[in-house]
Amino acid sequence: MRVCGIVLAAGAGSRFGFPKGLARTPGGTPWVARATAMLRTAGCDDVVVVVGARGREVARLAPADARVVVADDWAVGLSAALRAGLGAAGEADVAVVTPVDTPDAAPQAVARVLGALGPAPRDGLAQAVYGGRPGHPVAIGASHLPGLIADVTGDRGARAYLERHGAAEVECADLWSGADIDAP
Repeated sequence: MRVCGIVLAAGAGSRFGFPKGLARTPGGTPWVARATAMLRTAGCDDVVVVVGARGREVARLAPADARVVVADDWAVGLSAALRAGLGAAGEADVAVVTPVDTPDAAPQAVARVLGALGPAPRDGLAQAVYGGRPGHPVAIGASHLPGLIADVTGDRGARAYLERHGAAEVECADLWSGADIDAP
């Protein structure tokens, strides 16, 4: 099974004060680098970092082993970054999506959502949940990519599509909080 990891790092971070793709851990590690490393550790064959707001600066923080994709229409909202990332998944059997603002995400969560795809991963959908609350990562089988790309609009992600298509919910609260970071 070929897996493409996707880091969504295109937003302006209006509530955050600057693009989250430029954020760093207290030790100075870029969140983009942490997210990429987490996906690689989890076994992703390819990692795509989607940039938009201040894209050149964010791209410079991406590790050399990641492919950078620009969401030219990033100002439209989350859907633009998601469409760009999913469109770049290429020949992957599964795309695993995570936002850049979850720098504490556990690679074991990726393993769990991938494991929940079942015997036909190209046709599966799975989402990490934390105490029953939907979160990331999300695993999307290749057969769902065209439909999901067509479905997302504005500042909405994949949640409605995942619900309509019965995505498996995979509890991961024992691995980490699942919380995104909204303040610097």
